[in-house]
Amino acid sequence: MYAERIFFPGHRESPLRRDLDVQECRRQTVEQGLVQLSNLLNSKLFLTKFIHTLESQRTFSPRDRAYVASLLTVALHGKLEYFTDILKTLLNDLVEQYVAKNPKLMLRRTETVVEKLLTNWMSICLYAFLRDSAGESLYMLFRAIKHQVDKGPVDAVTGKAKYTLNDNRLLREDVEYKTLTLNVLVQSGGVNETQLLPIKVLDCDTITQVKEKLLDQVYKGTSFSHRPHGNSLDLEWRSGVAGHLILSDEDLTSVLQGNWKRLNTLQHYKVPDGATVALVPRHTKNIHYDSHDFLPGEKTPMLEDADEGGVKLWHLVKASEEPELPKHRRGSLRERERAKAIPEIYLTRLLSMKGTLQKFVDDLFTVILSTSRPVPLSVKYFFDLLDDQAGQHCITDSETIHIWKTNSLPLRFWINILKNPQFIFDVQVSDHVDAVLSVITQTFMDSCTTAEHKLGRDSPINKLLYARDIPRYKQMVERYYADIRQTISASDQEMNSALAELSRVKLNYLVALHELYKYINKYYDQIITALEEDTTAQKMQLGYRLQQIAAAVENKVTDL
Repeated sequence: MYAERIFFPGHRESPLRRDLDVQECRRQTVEQGLVQLSNLLNSKLFLTKFIHTLESQRTFSPRDRAYVASLLTVALHGKLEYFTDILKTLLNDLVEQYVAKNPKLMLRRTETVVEKLLTNWMSICLYAFLRDSAGESLYMLFRAIKHQVDKGPVDAVTGKAKYTLNDNRLLREDVEYKTLTLNVLVQSGGVNETQLLPIKVLDCDTITQVKEKLLDQVYKGTSFSHRPHGNSLDLEWRSGVAGHLILSDEDLTSVLQGNWKRLNTLQHYKVPDGATVALVPRHTKNIHYDSHDFLPGEKTPMLEDADEGGVKLWHLVKASEEPELPKHRRGSLRERERAKAIPEIYLTRLLSMKGTLQKFVDDLFTVILSTSRPVPLSVKYFFDLLDDQAGQHCITDSETIHIWKTNSLPLRFWINILKNPQFIFDVQVSDHVDAVLSVITQTFMDSCTTAEHKLGRDSPINKLLYARDIPRYKQMVERYYADIRQTISASDQEMNSALAELSRVKLNYLVALHELYKYINKYYDQIITALEEDTTAQKMQLGYRLQQIAAAVENKVTDL
C-alpha cells in the first residue's frame, strides 16, 4: 500500500491492485508477450532510448512522465540494482542539461521521468528507516495535531478551526462552547453485553463530527480502513426506557433563516452532559459509500445552488460574513494595514498551538536529520553521487550542491511524507490537520534552503511563527549534509546487497507492463525509428524484438 500511494498518488485503482484486463482466450499469448517485454526492458540501450523517445514527444505530458516512471519502477522492482544503474545514467544526462542552463534548478520539480524514478527509488530505500526510526515521531506529531485541533470548535462547512497553526484556517469568531462527556454504549464480549465508554466532545460539534470523535475512541486500536464508516452509522440518543432519538446533521428540526440552513449540533438537540448515546447501523437502502478513499480532503457539505437562491448550509459562521484577511499581503495600503493588524489574540492562539506541538516537531526534525545513528545507506550513496557529478562538471559552488541534496531528499521524499501521513499510516487526514501539516512542511522546506529569510511586518504569519526556530533547523540541515560527506563512502557492493534484499519484495508487475505497452503502442513508430537509427540497437535486433512483442500483445501483424 505504501508503494501504491507513493508511486500512484490519487489513482483510485492502481496497477498494483488490478488484474490483467484481456480476453481469456488471449491471456496466455499476452502474458508471454509481456514477459518478453520485461526481458527487453533489461536492455539498458532499449530502456534509455525508450525513455528519451517518449520525453521528446510533445503530447507526453508531465503526468504521463510520472506515471511511466512509476510503471517502470514496478516492472523493475525485482531488479533494483539494474534500476539504480538506469537512474544513475539518466541522472548523468539530466546534470549535463542543467549544467548548461542553470544547475541550481536541477531536481526542483518532477518534470522528467528520471525525477519521478528518483522519488520512487528514495521511497523504496528509505522504507525501513521510516518503519524503524522516523515513523514513530511522525505518528506522534500527527496524533498531537489531531488531538489539539479537536479540543476546540471546527467549522464543518468552512473547515476553519480555533486551534491551528495556519492563519488562513483560523476560526476568527469567538464561538461559545462547552465540553460534554457522552456515555457511549459499546458491545463488549458477548452479544448482549454492553459497557459504557465516556468520551469527550463539544456541544457545538455537528452530528457527523461527534460520530467521528466517537469512532476514534471506540476503535482506538483499529486502523482507519478496518473501522466502520461514519456514514454507515446513526447516532442514537437514549433517554429513559423507550426514548431513542436518531440525531443527524440535517432533519426537519434544522433551523432555517432566509436561505441559510444551520447544521444541527448537540446544542441544537439540547443533549445534556453525561447523556447516553449509541452508534447503530443505519438502515438505508442501497447507499453506496466509497470504500475508504485515501484522497485528501474531507466531504464538506456542498452548498446547494446557493446562487440560484437555494439553501446555503452553515455551522459556526456564515461563510460570507467571516472577516477574511487578504490571501496575498500585497494590494492596496488599506489591505496591507488590515493584514498587518492581525489581532494579538489570534497571534497568541497560533503561538500557543505552536508551543504545544514544539516538542513533536523538534523530535521529528531531529530523527530525520540525525547522524548519531547510521544514516541510511541510500542517502550516503546518492549524496556521494551528487558530489561526484559536481566534481566532474567542475561545480565548486557549495550552494548548488546543497540545493541538489535538498531537492533529492528533503523536498522529494520527506516533504511528501510529512504532508501525507496517509502514505505510511492507515489514517484519515482531515482538512484541518492537513492545514497544520502544511505550515510544518513549509518550515521544514525553509530550513533546507540556503537563502536568508528577511522577515518584515508584511511577511506571512506562518513564517513569523517559526522565525526563531528556522536558523536552528538550518544548522541541523547543514551539519547533517556535512556529517554525511565525512562518513566512509558506501561501496557499490554494499549498496547492491541492500538493493538485492529490497528486490525480494514481490509486486504485481504484469499490469504495469501492460500499461507501459500502451505507451509503446501510442508512440510505436517513433520508438521503432529511434531503434533503427542506432547501429548498436540494430545489431542487438531491439526493433525486431519489439515487433515480436507487439505481435503477441496485440495480435499486431508487422512486417517482420
